[in-house]
Amino acid sequence: MKNVDKHTELTTTKSEIIVGLDIGTTKITVLVGKKDQFGKLDILGIGKAISNGVMRGVVANIDKTVSSIKIAVAQAELESGVKIDEVYVGIAGQHIKSLQHRGEMVRDEIIEEISKDDLDKLNDNMFKLVTIPGEEVIHVIPQEYTIDGEDFIQDPKGMAGVKIEANFHIITGKVAAVKNIMRCVKKAGLTPKNLILEPFASAVAVLDNDELQEGVCLVDIGGGTTDVAIFLDGIIRHTSVIPFGGKVITKDIKQGLQILEKQAEMLKIKFGSAMSSYTKENVIISIPGLRGKEPKEVSVKNLSSIIESRMKEIIDLVNYQIKSSGFHDKLMTGIVITGGGSKLRNLPQLVSYVTGKEVRVGYPNEHLGGDSKSMIKSPIFSTGVGLVQKGFEEVIWKEVKEKPGEEEPTDGEPPTVGIGGKLKIMLENFFSDDIN
Repeated sequence: MKNVDKHTELTTTKSEIIVGLDIGTTKITVLVGKKDQFGKLDILGIGKAISNGVMRGVVANIDKTVSSIKIAVAQAELESGVKIDEVYVGIAGQHIKSLQHRGEMVRDEIIEEISKDDLDKLNDNMFKLVTIPGEEVIHVIPQEYTIDGEDFIQDPKGMAGVKIEANFHIITGKVAAVKNIMRCVKKAGLTPKNLILEPFASAVAVLDNDELQEGVCLVDIGGGTTDVAIFLDGIIRHTSVIPFGGKVITKDIKQGLQILEKQAEMLKIKFGSAMSSYTKENVIISIPGLRGKEPKEVSVKNLSSIIESRMKEIIDLVNYQIKSSGFHDKLMTGIVITGGGSKLRNLPQLVSYVTGKEVRVGYPNEHLGGDSKSMIKSPIFSTGVGLVQKGFEEVIWKEVKEKPGEEEPTDGEPPTVGIGGKLKIMLENFFSDDIN
């Protein structure tokens, strides 16, 4: 990690520093970044802490989560020399759900051209959908519009028309789960600037424009969950959360080999493989025994068989989501896997074998400058880097909008959590709680 002057915060304005906070099941990560002279991200500092209070992306213990956030923030402040007070927070977890819905409206002013206000009105109506008690619509993403029966219109602003219809990708989440995340952030002494759906953040960090346009499936394998997001024509088309991640593989190893969990995690990282056929038969690992007990010998072949069995189950669920989405034959650029779970040896080969698609591991270097690329070499940081990048996109959008005479961005909304599509996030209820 490079050293940064401790007075960085005195010479850099707040708008030039963005902090991303990734609250995961196994780790909490804080990344501090700014833009360099070439417009690339320059990561000033990274803080990491073990996540003790989160289960499958959902806060299960407020105090433990707050403590972990504080540890990660303190480390990031020490390495970056920046005092952290505002953060862009990632949200994920098994409570996140998605659905497709078609909305329509008839305009009153049929002589006037279709305006941004018309599209906003239709968009806002989607937040009024009836949901399961305890859940709320948090993201609304237009797919394409239909104007007076004319289909597949991406941007109808300026057109003439009476009836506006649109297909929407709706994302819902549990209100309590979102509020608990906000409560943890505030109790840690931080101000949440915005919530960003983690698959969107990871996509920004690891996907390029060609993949987003031509069709790609992003698979973010975290500790507690696996997030699936399908993009086509620069727009999110399908999302889902699979309630299994790297932690369940560790537990399988623990139970299958009758060893400690920390030993199982170490074996998975150091010697594990997602395909047992690529593993030699005669390789044996000796694990020291506890309290004078005899060392335990573990076959690497057996270890890989346990990993492959569970990993194949996760990939089968991913493949089911791809097929049920209706975009199976439209993923021209295949699948990109990222997150901590993507580091498993031979995992791309297994994913390709199960799905029949081309597969690569996504590293968060799409927007990074040279120094940061050498510092962040792991897909573990994909979400964190994406949160910082999305934060800068929001800041740029606000600066453009506040300048008189400047043309607003074409989407009309800050691209805080979207790629190609216009998004709106309803956070008033989540940010209004006072935390004592």
